[in-house]
Amino acid sequence: MAGIIFLDNASTTKVDDRVFEAMTPYFTQQYGNPASLHDLGQSAEDAVEGSRRHVASLIGAKPEEIYFTSCGTESNNFSLFGLAKSLKGRGRHIISSSIEHISILNPLKDLKKEGWDHTLLPVDEYGSVSPEDLKKAIREDTALISIMHANNEVGTIQNLEDLGKIARDNDITFHSDGVASAGIIPVDVKKLGVDSYSFTSQQMYGPKGAAALYVRKGLRIKPYLIGGTQERGRRAGTENVPAIVGFGQAARIAKQELGKNAAYLEGLRNAMIEGIMAGIDNVKLNGHPQKRLPGNVHVSFEYIEGESILLLLNMEGIAAASGSSCVSQALKNSQVLISMGLSPTTAQGSVLFSLGKFNKRQEIDKTLEVLPPIIEKLRKMSPLYKES
Repeated sequence: MAGIIFLDNASTTKVDDRVFEAMTPYFTQQYGNPASLHDLGQSAEDAVEGSRRHVASLIGAKPEEIYFTSCGTESNNFSLFGLAKSLKGRGRHIISSSIEHISILNPLKDLKKEGWDHTLLPVDEYGSVSPEDLKKAIREDTALISIMHANNEVGTIQNLEDLGKIARDNDITFHSDGVASAGIIPVDVKKLGVDSYSFTSQQMYGPKGAAALYVRKGLRIKPYLIGGTQERGRRAGTENVPAIVGFGQAARIAKQELGKNAAYLEGLRNAMIEGIMAGIDNVKLNGHPQKRLPGNVHVSFEYIEGESILLLLNMEGIAAASGSSCVSQALKNSQVLISMGLSPTTAQGSVLFSLGKFNKRQEIDKTLEVLPPIIEKLRKMSPLYKES
């Protein structure tokens, strides 16, 4: 759609032209199956391995520690189910947090049916997990810890280094969902102390349909998809070569431009937060004020519903979100916001503006121009709102 102001980059990002250009030959020219022994197949295999090197480099990993998957959800499922099968001799207790993505929380429910127990750590008002709470939750049978790197809704960045050290000190395998952070903020899996890390192409201006799971060398993990010998026997299925090539190019660009992009997004983010706070009363910024993703603006508007705000913004040509794209159509209060202590009514009035490197300052200014009248209109219709 022409003229759309896209402020929903947490759900997906526009593919960078350089990424699209790198992908194109693998649809119509270099279209071989990487498992084939002929020249077209080997060309595809070489492209996949080249991308694996770029993707590994982005997070400070070795190429042989990267396994390609189809999406962040698959990477998270692969990690939890695969590690659980490998670790059940160590214990049957998993620690996670109350603000994880549903691709972590739902597998935990499934694992409970198989005899696993789990503890969901609380978070503070900013969505941060306390290292002390993690220490207290560890039991003799704790085999796995899974804490996300940055929250996809409110943008809070966890102190993974401290949490990872606790896991190492207790000889517990540590997984992190890095879908919201890899390619956006610096990631070094060795420094963070994670054994397993999920991330995806579509968050870093690459194509949908390509993601990865980092698995520390030497860590045992059972296959999630069973079949052929692709991905060294740990993830069967023909590789999506064009998407993987795009992922590799997106990772290469992200590494080169990480600092520049972050500084640019922080400027847009801060301008938007300041504009909202100055122009609208009874509004709350959610997430950590400093330790947050550079493009995240998550706010709650009192007395009205977020879905109504989104519909009116859409009529103005502005695309935003109410929270995680994976649950946005459920019209339920965000578990993340409730865990942070927001009341159900405040949580209902929440909107996520997630900014990307293709956004312009004029788009932020336009949004700040149309947003106050929208809020005013909806509040006048709300039985909860009384003008002072």
